[in-house]
Amino acid sequence: MNYHLNQIPERTEKPRQSGLTMAMDKGLSIRQAEDFLDIAADHVDIVKLGWATSFVTPKLKEKLKVYKEAGIPVYFGGTLFEAFVIRGQFDDYRRVIDEFGLTHAEVSDGSIDMPQDEKLQYISTLSKQVTVLSEVGSKDEAKIIPPYKWIQLMNAELAAGAWKVIGEAREGGNVGLFRSSGEVRQGLVEEILTQVPAEHIIWEAPQKAQQVWFVQLLGANVNLGNIAPNEVISVETIRLGLRGDTFSHFLNMEKDC
Repeated sequence: MNYHLNQIPERTEKPRQSGLTMAMDKGLSIRQAEDFLDIAADHVDIVKLGWATSFVTPKLKEKLKVYKEAGIPVYFGGTLFEAFVIRGQFDDYRRVIDEFGLTHAEVSDGSIDMPQDEKLQYISTLSKQVTVLSEVGSKDEAKIIPPYKWIQLMNAELAAGAWKVIGEAREGGNVGLFRSSGEVRQGLVEEILTQVPAEHIIWEAPQKAQQVWFVQLLGANVNLGNIAPNEVISVETIRLGLRGDTFSHFLNMEKDC
């Protein structure tokens, strides 16, 4: 930090298991990725190349090298995994992971129907190759999954070998964990937390109001995902109580006034 302030919540240090910020790269150029890391590398833990953008991104290996040299793992969005699986090309997907030197991969079923046992097998297989993040929830806003099912899916996927489970919200923050308006499904989140430890979950929260809600609920070291590159610094100030929305959340007015 550039100077000292009292009553700032303690943040976990990288490499960390909680307090993660997952940023979504939806098509940054190499130069834009370099500029992004120049200002935000200390506050980013992992980068997702959104959905299947890696399929059409030019100079992909060079771009991945930029992130690797900054010590930040990258993985391809779960939609790409689904695109390979639906075409019967899972083994090809595994070869792509190796070809591009990835250390992480996402398993999801947000766009396709997949039996749970099949998804768990994909997680188990990939976990022997890379660190797996598995996404729970549908990209279809009309498909409502009851809380007990979220809990069952998350726990099963963690048991199958997932490092973290991701609560689906898409890049817009208007499905899965959220209503179409972006409002948090508060009861759903609170029920999930009765059975799944918060440190095992990355909550996709692309909107500021959603980020604020999770920080107020779970503190500075909540895991947040789908953060836009130009919002990473903003999210860090929200975590630290240095933006109006969380300004008083971490203050103890009896000390250091």
